[in-house]
Amino acid sequence: MGKKPTAELREEPRDRTGNDAVLGYAPLPGVADEMVDTNGAIRPVWQRFFAHLSSMPEKDLTERFTRADRYLRDAGVFYRAYGSAGSAERSWPLSHVPVLIDAREWEVVSAGLVQRADLLEAIVADIYGQNRLVAQGVLPPALIAANPEYQRPLVGVTPAGGHYLHFCAFEIGRGPDGNWWVLADRTQAPSGAGFALENRVATTRAFSDIYAETPVHRLASFFGAFRDSLQGMKHSGDDRIAVLTPGPANETYYEHAYIARYLGFMLLEGEDLTVVNGKVMVRTVSGLKPITVLWRRLDSAYADPLELNQNSHIGTPGLVEALRAESVTIVNALGSGIIETRALLAFMPTICRRLFGEELKLPSIATWWCGQKDERGHVADNIEKMVIGPAYSRAPFFDDSGESVLGSTLRAAAKDSIGDWLDCDGAKLVGQEVVTLSTTPAWIDGKLTPRPMSLRVFAARTANGWQIMPGGFARIGGSDDVSAIAMQSGGAAADVWIVSDKPVERHTLLPAEGSFTRNMPGSLPSRAADNLFWLGRYIERAEGALRILRAWHARFAEAADPSQPLLADVTAYLAAVDIDTEDAVPNTLLRNIDSAVYSASNIRDRFSPDGWLALTDLAKTARRFHETISPGDDASHAMTILLRKLAGFAGLVHENMYRFTGWRFLSLGRHIERGLHMTRLLGHMSGTDAPDGALDMLLEIGDSVMTHRRRYNVNTARLTVTDLLALDPLNPRSILFQMNEIHREVEQLPNALVNGQMSPFYREAMRLHSGLAVMTPETMSVDVYRRLERELELLSDLLARTYLG
Repeated sequence: MGKKPTAELREEPRDRTGNDAVLGYAPLPGVADEMVDTNGAIRPVWQRFFAHLSSMPEKDLTERFTRADRYLRDAGVFYRAYGSAGSAERSWPLSHVPVLIDAREWEVVSAGLVQRADLLEAIVADIYGQNRLVAQGVLPPALIAANPEYQRPLVGVTPAGGHYLHFCAFEIGRGPDGNWWVLADRTQAPSGAGFALENRVATTRAFSDIYAETPVHRLASFFGAFRDSLQGMKHSGDDRIAVLTPGPANETYYEHAYIARYLGFMLLEGEDLTVVNGKVMVRTVSGLKPITVLWRRLDSAYADPLELNQNSHIGTPGLVEALRAESVTIVNALGSGIIETRALLAFMPTICRRLFGEELKLPSIATWWCGQKDERGHVADNIEKMVIGPAYSRAPFFDDSGESVLGSTLRAAAKDSIGDWLDCDGAKLVGQEVVTLSTTPAWIDGKLTPRPMSLRVFAARTANGWQIMPGGFARIGGSDDVSAIAMQSGGAAADVWIVSDKPVERHTLLPAEGSFTRNMPGSLPSRAADNLFWLGRYIERAEGALRILRAWHARFAEAADPSQPLLADVTAYLAAVDIDTEDAVPNTLLRNIDSAVYSASNIRDRFSPDGWLALTDLAKTARRFHETISPGDDASHAMTILLRKLAGFAGLVHENMYRFTGWRFLSLGRHIERGLHMTRLLGHMSGTDAPDGALDMLLEIGDSVMTHRRRYNVNTARLTVTDLLALDPLNPRSILFQMNEIHREVEQLPNALVNGQMSPFYREAMRLHSGLAVMTPETMSVDVYRRLERELELLSDLLARTYLG
């Protein structure tokens, strides 16, 4: 590079070889910039990264960013966006250029956040304890008593272990003077730590060479320390730790599953838990098991419908009772969301001086609660410089929800009524200083462009005190509007690199070399087993439909006459199972595939990214064919493509899934559904009144044409087809093969044998298996098939009553 680029160089690029867009980066006037200082020089921490960018042609940069996007897409990273039309999953919006911060500056930020975390702990402990801050007039009583986040049943309830807060997040931003400010505190159920990890992985895919030679602090040590801290909260070695999620409809559900998988914890919903004698238990296929640590990702009010929000359908009745008994630690404690209240920012400096005898090391954004006369007057006199919003809101002032308004717009619209409004509703309002956030480079339309940003930074309580994540993620504005209120309109998220001037340690969550203990997988929650079982059934149901439809459309392509006896007969069969042949890809098939995707989405913590990608690709392809393919030869070809994709998914699951309890329920679902599929088909198409060609079609649907030719020295006949598709124990499509596999899996299920006695489910599976094993082709009749179909359905119901209730 030679010497540092100057402002003049940025205005007049040195060349036109493709990197002039990088050199042409120009910060916005009067705004602090992360990459360029006030003299127009590249900051030292950015120089190496900038040198690399400057040497890359635009095509190379585009290919690098494509790699990062491909990783996020293949990993299935998403967030759920809500709008007037409902909610929808959207791809994670990565801003590809990371934000670089010098490690020495980060030490100052970290010290301020550690102090703030301690302060928040002291405040929430006082609010639910002795309440001295209110009694001494430091906090207005209304901010507590009228606060919707104040959970009265938790007053006087001291958390097990003594701490209310274990994991916090902070929104921070840099102002025009270059100093960092706290914009909002996050203590309710802070999200984003998992997304920060995914940002790091995706960004290093784009800049693997730069990252490898740059001393960037790793994130693994932060998560490892917090995992060890949670492990230390368990009451005994057999206790369990779980991430408590509101469920797949939550906007950050992907992160809940990712964190649970990354740290090796169970992912549970409220319905998975029950409270027995003051202890929290998880319903598993092996019975009730104790949970002593819950990292909750749902709001406090919804955690216990018995004592908190009675309208909650996602909580666990009795959870507050368990807290009183100190049998469970909840991270963070229920009720801690009150600290996020926007109006409390106005009192943080005074509280810090009162409790700690010192000033805030990292100040809050200037905030005035309008419930006080002097503060109300100050806001009214300086309305043009203010953002006005709800006092009890937990959303940061720059949230794009429409809660907050710029005071400058109010002055123009209602100049004379501001004072009256604040006098009337002041207790419900806060004024906050309009902050001009610093900008950072973002790749927009093929060039580096300054965009406003804030950082979300995380703090975890460990055995050695609070530890600050060396990074986090940056929230990047969607436009160059640096009035922070509009920052999230079309925004994105970027990785944050804390760059040292010396080599950094390469941490990992993998155990060190040496001796180890092989832990068996944890108990399988009943809800997870239910979803695995139905995932197996839906996948097999879709495959069965695809095989029948492919055979039907292949014959329709030849005859072009749906009234032909065989086609009409199969059409009637399909209609009985709600499949319409008028659509090449029927809606019923789409529903089965979508149901499989939904079941898999409920167990994302137990599902491999490759398997998820294969399943969602199958669903997208099926929907595209539904809209574009016509009946006949095209449809037959489309069914073959879908079968191959489905086989790819099944192969990934078969080759990669650990052979433990979850695998058994997935396998049982597939074997029961395949047995039902073949039983129904044989009962309908192998009778003496079946139309010509029915037996050949049966062999084709059962993927057994070649096997039949090799095994029987006769033409297709009812007895040979029955023998091969119903009673051959070596044919993976036969009914007996399914019963053999069901018998083998059932033997390995928890509590299959109790004190030497078979469970009712095991006994019924044995009876069905034995009864079919002694049958001969001559004894297999339509009535036998119908009875077997009913018994398989009853077996499924018995499994559900035994393990999935």
